[in-house]
Amino acid sequence: MSDALVELVIEEPAWSETVPDIEALAGAAARQALAASGLDPERWTLCLLACDDNRIAALNRDFRATAAPTNVLSWPAFELAPAHPGERPAPPPQSAAGPRQSLGDVAIALQTTRREAANSATPLKDHVIHLILHGCLHLLGFDHEAQADAETMEGIETRALARIGVADPYMRGDAGQPHPDR
Repeated sequence: MSDALVELVIEEPAWSETVPDIEALAGAAARQALAASGLDPERWTLCLLACDDNRIAALNRDFRATAAPTNVLSWPAFELAPAHPGERPAPPPQSAAGPRQSLGDVAIALQTTRREAANSATPLKDHVIHLILHGCLHLLGFDHEAQADAETMEGIETRALARIGVADPYMRGDAGQPHPDR
């Protein structure tokens, strides 16, 4: 297990050219997600796969039976769904000591992310941070299938993004975009 909060795997080399600071952006997004859940970032880790549309389409097909690219996918290490729609999920089980525990994995697709940012006139870095934060919140048990859950998750995203200087994604031009990971 690594000593880093985010273990970054860059599978699509264009990520390094397009978003050279993706590792720092991912760390900022993950820290905000953990802070929203009251968790210490020094105790947790996650893996981020920076891939292309073909790879995420294959993952989407294999894990969600949808053979199309999407912007972000996540695979939580824990089942943390809230008991009732709109409630916050329980925190993941945490050991008192030892190495960092994994929250799970997140994948983000460059072409879809870039296209969505361009279509909504959103700075690419801001959209990348939003999508990674969104994926991290899924690792922490948040979801948006029910309206009450979507409102809870979007509120957390909006507040977390504001803390790092990113505009509310649900009030700016990308409001017409599909919800992250759909």
